Amino acid sequence: MTMMHYKGYEAVVEFDEEAEIFHGEVINLRDVITFQGTSAAELKQAFADSVEDYLAFCNERGEEPEKPFSGQFVVRAEPSLHKAITVAARRAGVSLNKWVTSTLERAVG
Repeated sequence: MTMMHYKGYEAVVEFDEEAEIFHGEVINLRDVITFQGTSAAELKQAFADSVEDYLAFCNERGEEPEKPFSGQFVVRAEPSLHKAITVAARRAGVSLNKWVTSTLERAVG
């Protein structure tokens, strides 16, 4: 698996040996943007074209394009878990946000 970047958008690319084609998908959005190509140059161009098409489509509809992840998300937890992680953060002497962020960083390596 290979990663590609364009205008802050990040895509993962794989090769389909049977079809002899590269295909990719932007991974840092909720919206779906895909592309494909038979060579590295064609793949890079298809990625850029797909992102530009997405931006143009949003503009035509008068919508703000989804930006790559903002760094904010809502997590729903059982009240007992919420209490437990709040207590753990206090024990560590950090904010709940800092504790959760540090725990997630360790989890993803």
